[in-house]
Amino acid sequence: MSTDTHAAQLAGLDALEIVERRRRHLPARLWARLWPITLAAGIVLAVWQGVVWAGFWEPWVFAGPTEVFPVLFERLGTAEFWQAVGVTMRRAVTGFAAAVLIGLVVGALVSRVKVLRAAFGSLITGLQTMPSIAWFPLAILLFKLSESAILFVVILGAAPSIANGLITGVDYTPPLLLRAGHVLGFRRIQLYLHVILPASLPSFLAGLKQGWAFAWRSLMAGEIVVIIANQPSLGEQLHYARELADSAGLLATMIVVLAIGIVIDLLFETGDNALRRRWGLRTG
Repeated sequence: MSTDTHAAQLAGLDALEIVERRRRHLPARLWARLWPITLAAGIVLAVWQGVVWAGFWEPWVFAGPTEVFPVLFERLGTAEFWQAVGVTMRRAVTGFAAAVLIGLVVGALVSRVKVLRAAFGSLITGLQTMPSIAWFPLAILLFKLSESAILFVVILGAAPSIANGLITGVDYTPPLLLRAGHVLGFRRIQLYLHVILPASLPSFLAGLKQGWAFAWRSLMAGEIVVIIANQPSLGEQLHYARELADSAGLLATMIVVLAIGIVIDLLFETGDNALRRRWGLRTG
């Protein structure tokens, strides 16, 4: 039996072992993932109800779970609620996609051109630290009370984090990989596409995750500040619930905003785990 054949057989046996282990441990892994979330939700509900029972605020100011969840379930059955979710998610995806494109281009240029790094490196970090709400006066002056004003702030909130994630990943690309790329004949664009970008993926993914967090916060702030007629959104629901002192409706909408954020975070976590498995850093 040749060495290559023996190695192939061992690789096949290892693959079978990994698949079997994954199948066997699937219920355990699901339980390990779900019970901390369930426990955390139970603790939050208990503390929430305890604060309500303590009577620090009137019920119409701070509603309890027994008042909020019926309102939430009622809204889940209305077309207006899902229209509001659709408008908000459309804005989120549009703004985040534009921020990814801008952040990718800016990060790629700044990370490889020394003059641009010296000129704009600190500026990108400064933009990243600016509160998104500070951009809205300028956005409203430029675009009036329109969706463009909201998207303007969403992009400015997310793009610097994405660019910085790529810059950091490029900075920490191992020199050995760069030398290997040169040996293989890669130059400039080929080196960037086939060596630098794949090596910077972990940092870039972290930048994407942070950029989404900034984009989501900026979007919620924008929808509360910029109310557009005939375009219901989650931020608009928060605004009018506050205006009408509808505590139960306000908290129900906040739960939806939180749930969407958790789902998106789980998607990023899934991508991160897949990347770790591909690099051999995670086996489960």
